Amino acid sequence: MAASAVALLAEVPLFAELEPAELELIVVAMHERTFAAGETVTVEGELADGFYVIASGEAQASVQGEPVATMRTGDHFGEIALLMGAERTATIRATTQLDCYGIAPGEFRALVEGNPTIAWKLMGSMSDRLA
Repeated sequence: MAASAVALLAEVPLFAELEPAELELIVVAMHERTFAAGETVTVEGELADGFYVIASGEAQASVQGEPVATMRTGDHFGEIALLMGAERTATIRATTQLDCYGIAPGEFRALVEGNPTIAWKLMGSMSDRLA
């Protein structure tokens, strides 16, 4: 899991400033999740349960019942859940078997609070995205 998950996380804009060793710390805190074709991963409007990176498979994102995106390997969703604990902004449904790496907000918070260098870099990434 580690090498492929680190490579996937390195492509996520939120984690762009992190070094491989820092990404590895996040990967260690992540859990592998598999969703069957047709299974709902997230539901728009529900409290977010975490951040996911797709390792393999395909999913459909929809907003207010309308398809808005097809998600594949390397795509991610739920970064707002990590940072703000907000409600889901879209429903994600697996269209094939979907293998993901996921991390819950509490686990992510503990990791960041214990690693100020990671926290500082994440703050920089977020500032760049908001600018």
